Amino acid sequence: MVDLAEIQVAYYIVAATGVIGALLTAVVGVKSYINSNKRTQETRDRELETRQAQLFMSSMFDRLSSPEASKAESLLVPLRPKTVEDLQQIFDNQELYTAWQTVWWAYEGLGVLVHEGLVDIRLVARYMGGTYKAEWEKWGPVYQLFRVAINSPRMCIECEYLYDKLIEFGRLNPEYHIIDSHSA
Repeated sequence: MVDLAEIQVAYYIVAATGVIGALLTAVVGVKSYINSNKRTQETRDRELETRQAQLFMSSMFDRLSSPEASKAESLLVPLRPKTVEDLQQIFDNQELYTAWQTVWWAYEGLGVLVHEGLVDIRLVARYMGGTYKAEWEKWGPVYQLFRVAINSPRMCIECEYLYDKLIEFGRLNPEYHIIDSHSA
């Protein structure tokens, strides 16, 4: 005959098996949940990269590759403003000012996008790193003087931010040849 102690042992074994089964089910469920979240995050990351690339291409490539931008660049390339007066003369000439706006407001907009984390500086470095570096080094000092002269502390400030981030990126990634670039 089966005594009460044997029934209790059998009961405990069955109960323990149930608890272990429940724990295993919970572990499998948690692991599945973690994997699902990881796949969801990877999908979000890819979507973000795609949106960044689209934003970059629409804000920079399309704009700076346009016929208007080409014309603007051809007007600005020979200029070498060194003083506040030099820059003011450019701004006083409607054709040159329009050319300046075409190019530098695109750069300013790109600086905002990088500053806000909407465009990765790596994309800028790959597309126009050395060129932008040379442009800022040519124009930046006079913008800094002009800011003070006209009391406009935000004038081209995002362009300067873009330059600073580009230089920082170039130092960390010498294979992009930003720091050693002398293109203009």
